[in-house]
Amino acid sequence: MAAAVAAAADDSIVYKLSALLEEVRPSAAALRAASEAADAVAGLVKRVPTQQATPEAVAGFVRDLGLAGEKLAFTFRPPEVVRVAGSHAAGGAVARPDVSADLLVRLPKECFHEKDFLNHRYHAKRCLYLHVIEKSLRSSPLIQKISWSTFLDEARKPVLHYFTVAAKEIAELPGFYVRIIPTASFLFNVSKMNLSTRNNVRAYTKDGINLPTPKYNCSILEDMFLEENAEFISSSVADWKALQEALVLLKVWARQRTSIYTHDCLNGYLISAILVFLTVDSAGSMINRSMTTRQIFRIVMKFLGTSEQQKLIELKPFTNIIILNHFYFLVATSKMWTKGLVIQPTKKRTITKEDMVCFLKTFDVVICDVSGHVNLASRMTKSAFIELQDEAACVLNCLDKCRDGGFEELFMTKVDLGAKFDSCLRINLKGNLKITTSSFCLDDLAWRKLEKDVQSLLQQGLTDRTKMIRVLWRSTPSEWNIMDAIKFRKFWGEKAELRRFKDGTIAESTVWESESWEKHTIIKKIADHVLTKHLSLQKEDLIHVVDQLDFCLLVGGQDPVSSSGALFEAFDSLAKKLRLLDDVPLKISTVQPLDPAFRHTSVFPPEPHPLAYEKKSSQRLPNFTATCMRSLEVMIQLEGSGNWPLDPIAMEKTKSAFLLKMGESLEDRGMFVTASEDEVNVLTSGYSFLLKIFHERDGDGKAQNVPSEDKELFLRSQHSSMINGLHGRYQVYGPVVRFLRLLSSFDWTFSPMIIDINNDFNLKDEKEINENFMLSRKSYEQNPHDIEPAMFLATSYDKASESWTRHSPSKPVLKRMASYAKSSAELLTNLIIQGQSGQYTWECVFRTPLSNYDAVVLLHQEKLCRPHQVLFPAETPNGKLVICGKPSKDFHPYMPLNKGVVKSLHDAREKILVNFDPTTYFLRDLKSAFPKTFKLWYDSIGGDAIGLTWENSKKRGRDEADETMLDPASILKEVGNVGKGLVRGVYLLKAPKLQ
Repeated sequence: MAAAVAAAADDSIVYKLSALLEEVRPSAAALRAASEAADAVAGLVKRVPTQQATPEAVAGFVRDLGLAGEKLAFTFRPPEVVRVAGSHAAGGAVARPDVSADLLVRLPKECFHEKDFLNHRYHAKRCLYLHVIEKSLRSSPLIQKISWSTFLDEARKPVLHYFTVAAKEIAELPGFYVRIIPTASFLFNVSKMNLSTRNNVRAYTKDGINLPTPKYNCSILEDMFLEENAEFISSSVADWKALQEALVLLKVWARQRTSIYTHDCLNGYLISAILVFLTVDSAGSMINRSMTTRQIFRIVMKFLGTSEQQKLIELKPFTNIIILNHFYFLVATSKMWTKGLVIQPTKKRTITKEDMVCFLKTFDVVICDVSGHVNLASRMTKSAFIELQDEAACVLNCLDKCRDGGFEELFMTKVDLGAKFDSCLRINLKGNLKITTSSFCLDDLAWRKLEKDVQSLLQQGLTDRTKMIRVLWRSTPSEWNIMDAIKFRKFWGEKAELRRFKDGTIAESTVWESESWEKHTIIKKIADHVLTKHLSLQKEDLIHVVDQLDFCLLVGGQDPVSSSGALFEAFDSLAKKLRLLDDVPLKISTVQPLDPAFRHTSVFPPEPHPLAYEKKSSQRLPNFTATCMRSLEVMIQLEGSGNWPLDPIAMEKTKSAFLLKMGESLEDRGMFVTASEDEVNVLTSGYSFLLKIFHERDGDGKAQNVPSEDKELFLRSQHSSMINGLHGRYQVYGPVVRFLRLLSSFDWTFSPMIIDINNDFNLKDEKEINENFMLSRKSYEQNPHDIEPAMFLATSYDKASESWTRHSPSKPVLKRMASYAKSSAELLTNLIIQGQSGQYTWECVFRTPLSNYDAVVLLHQEKLCRPHQVLFPAETPNGKLVICGKPSKDFHPYMPLNKGVVKSLHDAREKILVNFDPTTYFLRDLKSAFPKTFKLWYDSIGGDAIGLTWENSKKRGRDEADETMLDPASILKEVGNVGKGLVRGVYLLKAPKLQ
């Protein structure tokens, strides 16, 4: 059975990967058309006539290189070689949507002097050479548009993007362009580019002594051996189908992770190089031609994701020699990264140990090219490499534990900065005097140096408070001049103080004071301090994305979670008193809280109520307090007994009798109790608790043996325990609960969502879940718009999704929810990356435009039970006012407690409305009066508007549909009458349509 399930799962993965590859790889016809377009541009480049090239044409670029006034003019000659390279040359290992063809253009030696490798003269002439090509091709009818870009985001190495007039076959490649990249083969003497000894930028000195310029030298060497490396990579991949497919999958995976597909980490060229390295004998030929695409992908991830932590994790279950061999492989790959990678085959190796020592001393990560002179990973930083390893380790975990080998998570889910990082910071350096007085580039680009300095500052300041810090320069405009050094003297400055710790040691430390609900802003405070102190920045130059959404959780300027300690104490006190009750026929064995407030996921956890304390309490009363009070559900289990009635009604009556007896006993002990046959609420320590008894027939804790009336209690108790455990592992889970992208992108129609927090599921469980899911989708072919549950959630305690989504949301509602989630997620991403601008603000995430509804009901805010929780009072919608109403005088959300108004504390308590919400009752009455006329949309957390959307005519029925069509205003007047005293106005925005 297990083998059959595994085989079926394997077939599903293969099918999905094949479909993905077919989707992202262009057709053969499109590739041919793209190659023809590249050849056409190559022909144009070869025919550029000889002419004089003068530096005035690129004056700004020359100035930024510090070469203003230098003699850089030369006679332009056509390139010696123009050849197609990149993915097109590598057997078409192209991955949409970012499709381009690289043209390597070899710079003629006659255009350069022997010593043009000095002081950025090569870079200036390289740019000038490209400018002549750009100017000459600008008027060609084959060229639609020309734009400038940079080679791997290195601003001193521009490239040209040529967008050709689209052939019919290239229509499936929108945005296709030909990229012209200059190469410098045989241009300079390699010995002049020694990384450890040669200074080729004379201005790069310290105390009057020239310093080596390894980054600068590598920049030129990269161009000198670009053709050789491109040829080696393309020839290694060209006739190897599985390798090509693995390369495409790796590109798709990397592009979905914006923080690793960047200038300082991965790109398509580097991914190809790593893949080819794993095929050569110097790497032990880890990849060979007998391997499948999936095996190659996994090998690459194991190679990238190797770390000491992973080795320890994988060592635990080792039981045989095969696994141990795998462990040796991991150790070997870890040592490879430490010693540096060399793509040169062993028999052709020319690089020496001394050369490798130099590489490792100069660069954070080393991948030595086929020539032995260039580090292909020269731009990769240590922080980027750590993140890459972390991502690869996540992939390995996904491959083994996620549904369908993690297909959705790895290839279909976008993971950008906003989704991955808990805190984001944008630094505005424009106009900073300390920065603009420094050189644009010396050995390295100035902003690369700045990236490292900011990284170092934040790491020193934040220490072990963070798991990962990534500093990325968002753009590279040449007009920005960035500083080239930061001094680190007196790092903490005035924030440091001497403190004595519990173990008796005295040390210099810093104190960052904040309220309990503001602890996540400590990182912001530290970053502000170190960056303003050491980068001469103002606080307004630092835009943090960490607390912009906190406003929606605050009441009276503070988060109600600040009183959660009192809530837990109140519950513990009640639970203890319940267990000690000795006048109840059966002893209470278990008391479990079920309310979201106890698992830290309540948006507005209740605050202590001044009238909910014991009778002898000396609590000082305010002048006003809330009239309504939310009761927190508590589940009680009694000791076992064989005397429970089997009849369901009799059982419920017995439970009520037990609860009434408990309420009576607690009242005798000084608590205030409101009791009826339907519910018993206990007011103690400032809170109200709603008692519920859960009884399982056989006492084995399985849902099957739970009476139908108690099934919901059982499932809620399981859910509460699961989320409590999750919050214990991830403290930020409660206040955040991030799910917008998941809700909007998950394939709810054809996939069950399996929630396996503790890795409890095995293949048998997954088979059972899949069978339950397929059973729920039997009606899809007959009626794809009416399937239940539309949202299938499988957990360890509910493998058939019976708990929360059996009847709600419906498929149309889920579609609307997903649409809102998608737009909100996109807005959040833009706000995080770009910042707030115009009408699109952080508040918009929580504001649904009233124009999305067919009709809108506005409520009197002063008649809501908790008016202070309304974040954004509704504005008058742009529609026809059908009916307006005056506020009722029978209810007010606040009651006075002044001595002259309140006769006694008992009288005041009698006026408390436990679990009363006028809006809830209004919605219930509307659903009862108009079950098929319209659908209701309401913010249950705190809203003063209700949206209505007309149900389609088929669902309404012929007679009701006709009535609604003819006179929707009369229907809406009835709505206003149902909510008389609460409804402020009803507006008709769109009349119903007959379908």
